[in-house]
Amino acid sequence: MAIVEELGERLLRHRLNQNLTQKELADEAGVGLNTVYRLERGQSTQLSNLIRILRALKLISNLDALVPETTFSPIEQAKLKKEERKRASHRRKKNTSSTSWKWDDES
Repeated sequence: MAIVEELGERLLRHRLNQNLTQKELADEAGVGLNTVYRLERGQSTQLSNLIRILRALKLISNLDALVPETTFSPIEQAKLKKEERKRASHRRKKNTSSTSWKWDDES
């Protein structure tokens, strides 16, 4: 769980750079003091609590970098831009010429 521990260290540094105590951050984020403690130690916690802490530290916009928005492929973009039909097409006329094709036994 090295990633979770690194994330906790980063949160700790941001909290200290903003001169907040764990209690102040917990109150601002609306979570318990133990939640802040566990996050900073790299211990398991709920994702919703992490989001509250990021919002309180004014880091919530960084979530876009964590999970970037997906982009559409060129084919998907073309499908989205395709216009809806606005008119009916002309119907083909039946071939009524006297030289229509017949079976050999119909001659």
